[in-house]
Amino acid sequence: MNKVVKLKPCVKSYLWGGQYFQKYHKSDLDIVSELWELSTRDESSSLIDSGINKDKRLSDVITKEDLGPNALKYPYFPLLIKLIDAKDDLSIQVHPSDEYALKNEHSFGKSEMWHIIDADEGCGIYVGFNKDYTKEEIEKRLKDNTILETLNFFNVKKGDTYLINPGTIHAIGKGVRLIEIQQNSDLTYRLYDYLRKDKDGNYRELHIEKALHVINYQKYEKPVLKGDLLADNEYFHVERKEINGELLIKANQGSFVSFTFIEGEGVVDDITANRFDTFFLPNKKECLIKGKGTIIISRV
Repeated sequence: MNKVVKLKPCVKSYLWGGQYFQKYHKSDLDIVSELWELSTRDESSSLIDSGINKDKRLSDVITKEDLGPNALKYPYFPLLIKLIDAKDDLSIQVHPSDEYALKNEHSFGKSEMWHIIDADEGCGIYVGFNKDYTKEEIEKRLKDNTILETLNFFNVKKGDTYLINPGTIHAIGKGVRLIEIQQNSDLTYRLYDYLRKDKDGNYRELHIEKALHVINYQKYEKPVLKGDLLADNEYFHVERKEINGELLIKANQGSFVSFTFIEGEGVVDDITANRFDTFFLPNKKECLIKGKGTIIISRV
């Protein structure tokens, strides 16, 4: 790939999703829960939506040179970026570390971050414990359905950011829309689902035994963020940038770059960019954004 491309997301529809993204012409489905903006997963790859490779799967086009050396330490494409609309509460869940997942699941674990796009008044997210607990205490709380009393509930607003390390219990609450940048892993242990039943009258599967092995039982401490930097760890580096005129994006730090317009619109080189459009810039390439808005920039 010799230049930046716009991506077309893979659309996911689950019972807890809403209609927030339909008004941005992202899908004509009745329910849109997740838009997998940057994905190379076999079953859910993003499509290229510009240039000579238009309508091809991103996973079929990108090369090692496009990814850059930082990504080559992973056996697969390292990132998954989603837009999420929670019309209803998501389940209380936890993700394992790489160490545990590789030993027990033959998979990598999951570190992720959430940046809030929009939230209804009074709505929020669950992240981590409100004090230190023991494994036995949490096991009892799960049995008597009082687990929510142990968790931090954060009322959120546009622009808030939360880092979800492996072992941190978490859930997106209803009325919240966000962008999620994560390790490219689909490994999740579900602990609690509000005693909800599916359309057939069945409870969703829980993974309590595994979850109890990977949970961080210490009180959650929210990281302090400075300036435009939203996350910087071994899995991803994420920044927020405001555009008011022109901004040159360079993929010159050993990695491809992906960026999503979470506000505003513009032109990326010669490609029209609207709100919630995501772009992929190959390693060692650059592009010029002209417009006004806010973008989230991710690389490894």
